Parts: sequence; C-alpha cells; structure tokens
Amino acid sequence: MKKILLITTCIIILIIGYYFVSTPSSYKIRNKNPQGKSIICFGDSLTYGTGASKNMSYPAQLSRMIDQPIINMGIPGETTSMALRRINDVIKLNPKFVLITLGGNDLKTGISKKETFDNLRTIVTTIQKHKTLVIIGGIDIPFFSKGFGEAYKKLARETGSVLIPNIYAGLLIHRELMSDRIHPNNAGYTKLAEKFYKAIMPYLKSGKQIK
Repeated sequence: MKKILLITTCIIILIIGYYFVSTPSSYKIRNKNPQGKSIICFGDSLTYGTGASKNMSYPAQLSRMIDQPIINMGIPGETTSMALRRINDVIKLNPKFVLITLGGNDLKTGISKKETFDNLRTIVTTIQKHKTLVIIGGIDIPFFSKGFGEAYKKLARETGSVLIPNIYAGLLIHRELMSDRIHPNNAGYTKLAEKFYKAIMPYLKSGKQIK
C-alpha cells in the first residue's frame, strides 16, 4: 500500500511539473526581444544527446521543429563550474537565444546547491549582458532534488530567464522513453525538444509549428 501511494505521489508531482512548462511566466522576462544571430544549446549530456542516435539529440530535433539552425554546445559530465570556464566560447558566437541544461552533474556528484546556483547565476547574467534571451531547463526529481527545483525557480525569477521547471517531467517514469536511468532515448529527446519548443516559440519571430 505504501509503495502504491509513493508511486501515485510521484506521478502527480511529475504531471504538475509538466503543466507548468506551458504556463506563462508570472515575472518579467529579460531580453524578450533578443539581439544576436545564433541559437545555442549549452550544457551537459542532456544537451549533447547521450543515449540518442545521430541527429536525434534534443537540439537537433528542436532545430527541425523551428526550422532554424542550432549550435549544440553540450559536453557529457559537465558541471556548472566547468561550463563557467567556457562561457566566453558561447558569447563569441553572438547568441540570440541560449538554452541551458546544467546542474544535474552537480546534484549527482554532491556539489552544494549554493555553489551550483552561484555558478548558474554568473553564467545566466553574463549571457544576458549581450541582450540574449536565456531559457533554463531545470531539474526537480522527487525525493532527490535537494532543493534544486525551488532554486531553479528562484534563479529564473531573479534573472528574468524563461524556465522549464523540470525537464524530466513525463520521462523518468516511462522506460520506453529512456536509454538508461538518466538519459532519454530518441523518443525521450523528442519530448525534451518539445518542452524547449514551447518555451522558445513565443519569442521567435518566425518558425514552423509542430504538426
């Protein structure tokens, strides 16, 4: 009985998380009319596409959804401190949009929430100084997030970033969407791309709709 109740609770939490992906932000978004020329996906293995076939990472699929080129700057295993050291590589590409998946490896390896979100804040605000719109893919895994879920929300509110509260919502409980316990498969990355699609489309001046 306790096991059934636990599973039911997890499902409800994940459904709520998925709902908030498409809910309009209640705070002011910074750089709603971004400058720059490129769209960059910046992050860890979830950006790189670990577990996906060639051209089936979420950046590759999102590129096809919006019919615009996207630069994949994902590195498997990357922590926020590692990403911070290559932030200038992102800036050099004159980004209009930067989509971020970072923090999962910090959580997995026990890096403190304070250090993780200090790094993320520096990354986000440095990018925003160049009139770039930032979209953050947050992580909020029930019973494991150690407060990261709320920290992503706070970071987004205070920096004016667009937030997907939990990129894993609707994925972890479906084995058919996962290549392992952490990484999606092709179908799972499609779901991930759709989340970022919903987040970016209100700010794109052109783009084709998902059929």
